[in-house]
Amino acid sequence: MRSKLQIFLFTALISFAVAGCIEQREYPDEPVISYSSFATVDGLSGKDSLAYFSIEFTDGDGDIGLEQGDTLAPFNPGSEYYYNYFITFYQKINGEFQAITTPYNSRIPDVNPDHLEKDLKGEITIEIDLNILSLVLTSDTIKMKAYIVDRALHHSNVIETPEFVLDLN
Repeated sequence: MRSKLQIFLFTALISFAVAGCIEQREYPDEPVISYSSFATVDGLSGKDSLAYFSIEFTDGDGDIGLEQGDTLAPFNPGSEYYYNYFITFYQKINGEFQAITTPYNSRIPDVNPDHLEKDLKGEITIEIDLNILSLVLTSDTIKMKAYIVDRALHHSNVIETPEFVLDLN
């Protein structure tokens, strides 16, 4: 009798130890993002021509990103949710940041196309063409605010980056 109890307790102890080693993730259904990095790349002229902006995210229902064919309402062209990654650039003028009214929105591809995971954690990096952005900039100092929207139309928090000085001229 005593050996069965010892075996049961030993088995229970091992089960709890193993369960404690398995990462239990539970994220809210709304995406949560945080700033990760911003890096520039010089073009042929030696000036900044591209930037890579990275955010980290979590999502509890695993529906970050859109398929290329996701063009029916509410993801149809011209609708509010055609894009799912929204960035507002700010430029520093006379010591104050002012929003650039031209939006820089993009579509994040489906990061979980097989829908195997519900709790997602990862990083998204987008490429920004600074040659195009420079057409609307009058300053070399910028910062950004960004948020994402998942397929269930849950909006993430809005993040704000530190300021960056670009070498465009």
